[in-house]
Amino acid sequence: MSGTSLDGITVAIVELSGEGWNKQVKTLAHATTPYPKPVREAILAVSNTNTHTSQIGLLHFLLPELYARAVKRLCATAKIPCNKLDLVGCHGQTILHIGTPTRAFGRKLTCTLQIGDGSVLAERLGVPVVSDFRPRDMAAGGQGAPLVPYVDYLLFRDKKRGRVALNIGGIANVTAIAANARPEDIVAFDTGPGNMVMDQLVFKLTRGLRSYDRNGASARQGTVSRWLLRILLRDPYYRKAPPKSAGREEYGEQFVQHILSTRLAKEDLLATATALTASTIALGIKKHILPHMPVDDLIVSGGGARNAFLMQLIGEELPGVRVVNSSEFGVDSDAKEALAFAILASETWAGSASNLPSATGAAHPVVLGKISPGPPKK
Repeated sequence: MSGTSLDGITVAIVELSGEGWNKQVKTLAHATTPYPKPVREAILAVSNTNTHTSQIGLLHFLLPELYARAVKRLCATAKIPCNKLDLVGCHGQTILHIGTPTRAFGRKLTCTLQIGDGSVLAERLGVPVVSDFRPRDMAAGGQGAPLVPYVDYLLFRDKKRGRVALNIGGIANVTAIAANARPEDIVAFDTGPGNMVMDQLVFKLTRGLRSYDRNGASARQGTVSRWLLRILLRDPYYRKAPPKSAGREEYGEQFVQHILSTRLAKEDLLATATALTASTIALGIKKHILPHMPVDDLIVSGGGARNAFLMQLIGEELPGVRVVNSSEFGVDSDAKEALAFAILASETWAGSASNLPSATGAAHPVVLGKISPGPPKK
């Protein structure tokens, strides 16, 4: 998994057993390899912007080389030979995602683009690869996101407790799982920014010396600008009913420059950006989930789970809800999304649908992704 925060490549080696909703999941090892700075800058330069096709094409073939190296490194560390892997799931790097139909060429179209060619990765590892998960859901009328709710339901459903799985990557997304819910009952959506705005601000304010606010320490020293937060919360997206999805198109360079133009103190900017993430997560839960089900547990994963100040703000916004790290359920918060795409890949390999139409808005369940076979049998 390499997400919209561009913090690196997360690899999880996962052992799966059983079938369907009785599948058992065990994480054997996981690690994150940071992107080299020139690669990170090159990805940003082709993300939702005017660029040259050669830059996209070169990155499309470079990234699987980096993915393969990251997998091999983790296999060596965990002492698991690469030839013992049965299958690799690779989300790829999103450089464009338009989940809501937009008019182009006389038609209303949605589109998504994840780079990182599966054939190259399969060749380097000698293992079949499933990649490019989102387009099939979009072809069926969905937004192609979020896809992780299938895994959230598998991992966190409970007969008695209402739960919301919250992943805070570059974008924050939630999966609402009512007590004793069926898969078709699941509600899931992107709430808005996760770490993306905070990370971009830190990078710009430190002139590239830091890429994130460790534990929210700098934000904690600041004061939230209530007038700026009110302005940012006016975005109609936050009140729009799901299904809905967001990305760098909404929270990229232009959004961050707007915040920087206020000329607030560095710590106040970071405090306000952190409060925006907490407030939009809480708003999404209050407006689109709590009217339909009680929430006993908020299960948090992703890089944002390590931001102590952000976790504090979310807890304050949602009194009466138990906020817990996904590690309490045996799912390491840093490995959650990589683990999810391992599971989704296994469903694709089995020919099983793994989108949840109630979450993405698709007309029907579909088998996700494209398969790049491993070496031919001798």
